[in-house]
Amino acid sequence: MTTVTASSSDPRAAFREVTNAVCAVHERPKPPRAWYIALAGAIGLLGVFAISITHLFITGVGIFGNNNTVGWAWPIVNFVFWVGIGHAGTLISAILYLLRQGWRTSINRAAEAMTIFAVACAGLFPILHTGRPWFAYFMIPAPNDMVMWQQFRSPLMWDVFAISTYATTSILFWFMGMVPDIATFRDRAKSKVAQVAYGILALGWRGSARQWHRYERAYLILAALATPLVLSVHSVVSFDFATAQTPGWHTTILPPYFVAGAIFSGFAMVLTLMVPARELFGLKSIIKASHIEAMCKITLATGMMVGFAYGVELFISWYSGAMYEQFAFANRILGPYSWAYFIMVSCNVLVPQFFWFKKCRQNPWIIVGLCLLVNVGMWFERFVIVVTSLSRTMLPSSWDYFSPTLWDIGLLSGSFGLFLTLFLLFCRYLPIVAMSEVKGTLPEAHAGHGAHGHHPEGEAGKTDAGKAKAGKADDE
Repeated sequence: MTTVTASSSDPRAAFREVTNAVCAVHERPKPPRAWYIALAGAIGLLGVFAISITHLFITGVGIFGNNNTVGWAWPIVNFVFWVGIGHAGTLISAILYLLRQGWRTSINRAAEAMTIFAVACAGLFPILHTGRPWFAYFMIPAPNDMVMWQQFRSPLMWDVFAISTYATTSILFWFMGMVPDIATFRDRAKSKVAQVAYGILALGWRGSARQWHRYERAYLILAALATPLVLSVHSVVSFDFATAQTPGWHTTILPPYFVAGAIFSGFAMVLTLMVPARELFGLKSIIKASHIEAMCKITLATGMMVGFAYGVELFISWYSGAMYEQFAFANRILGPYSWAYFIMVSCNVLVPQFFWFKKCRQNPWIIVGLCLLVNVGMWFERFVIVVTSLSRTMLPSSWDYFSPTLWDIGLLSGSFGLFLTLFLLFCRYLPIVAMSEVKGTLPEAHAGHGAHGHHPEGEAGKTDAGKAKAGKADDE
């Protein structure tokens, strides 16, 4: 449960501390110098991304390292990687909300934002990979004068529907959860421009009992809708491979394997971003060490699931007795891409084992370092699945070795620039922590009486939902 130490006997003081701590990130005249340095680096990578896309549009997909054998390569690897990164946000926001896990409130808002930005990066790569990105609107199932309809047996169409559904639900969930906090920004804004901008985004929020009631109901419904997406979206992405006949892809273990890996990489990315943000913006009183430790434990658990899946894959290939399937996995371990396989296993299976030790779970430098290695390993996992399975198929005459070009590297690094630029701007201009939800986990929100024998928000707040918003109006 989130705890903030009140500086006064007034129970509302704890609520004010939360509001002031979160609003200070936005209200300070200038952000920390490290923020400017990070933003400059992110914008530089974003420029690389723009240049790479422009060159792709002008020249064509021949700029990629793809060849006749490895027709799917880095664009699809990057797509699956970024979709996976976005899964932790939905898990933290929806599933842990339904399970009433109080520690989620300090990091769920940033995780939701991370989800949306990661999905935005992911959605670009299938479009860029088609070679005709300006015709992407053909994939929208709408009547057209050319009588051209979608091929619903194509994995590309499955990805379109999975990503669009996931993005729509995530954006609604994220924005609606921010409305009360944006209203706080609106009421505390000093400049006219900020008042108008936040006033539009706040949608007329005034914090009435009726508005809170509708808000709680809608939030619960969206959480229930978002929960199946954690399982369904990456399962659909895994069907891109599982429904193919290619050895190494054609296996029923891929949906749960992909989902576990997505949550694993997503939590690693949340820790990579939130541990520095916690230090940089002075949010230690809200994002407690126990919350970071809980995320480390989930990362460890999902990492062990992924390691188990690696072992099951090898067992299935051996037990199947299928010659080509056995060769595909032997090739992963002993073939020309064995270096990628061992990077994958080292980063995804061995590195998370350090989280067994309490000292590692409490040292921010170690946490960030381990989580960076985890995400390196998860990118290589997708590389191993996609590239090694295609590079050596059933006809030795068709074997070929894939080598990325500078434009492949530019698109990958540039996508990180897009992601980090959006996240850094979010930290500066929107509430990085869900203030109203954090207040709901404070002991003061659940006290039966205030300091003078009455409820801190009056008789209108008898329910837990009402208590969760205690002191909200007073802060402004």
